[in-house]
Amino acid sequence: MAEPLKYHPLVDEANRVLNRWSAPDRQQALLRSEFIRHAMGHADSVFRSCTDGHLTASAIVLDATRRQVLMTLHPRLDRWIQMGGHIERDDPSVEAAALREATEESGIPGLMLDPVPVDLDIHAFECPKGTPNRHLDVRFLAVAPDGARAVRSDESLAVEWFDVRRLPLGLDESTLRLIARAVAR
Repeated sequence: MAEPLKYHPLVDEANRVLNRWSAPDRQQALLRSEFIRHAMGHADSVFRSCTDGHLTASAIVLDATRRQVLMTLHPRLDRWIQMGGHIERDDPSVEAAALREATEESGIPGLMLDPVPVDLDIHAFECPKGTPNRHLDVRFLAVAPDGARAVRSDESLAVEWFDVRRLPLGLDESTLRLIARAVAR
């Protein structure tokens, strides 16, 4: 008889967030179910060590007026995306990981993170060291303090504020959906 999986506490924490979340539509509800199934099937589902895909955390950053969105030009993708990345073992929660990533990548202290996810997305991604994997991304909204100035990190080619009505060309459907949902919230 196989031993039951010993989950890292962050797996339980991620499931708490996902189970409490009211998905905005049927597609998002199906993704939530897939995320939960994945998390329950892998003791390390929130870490990059999970070779069958892992949860990640990101945040779309809006300015205090909610009329500007901060995007990062990703060096490997060569396109504008939201801030985000891998969950680390010392992150206390998925929300904390999203806030940490957004703060590190934007250089903006004092971001206010809405602890309720805005959106879920799954995308193929080549992790560091060239390992192909799937990111099961839990995506949040962060609002910058009034007058915040972004500072590019080493993880980005550029960071830039865009008017939410004049977004850069080449954004994929999931990024456009994330921005629309964040602005509507």
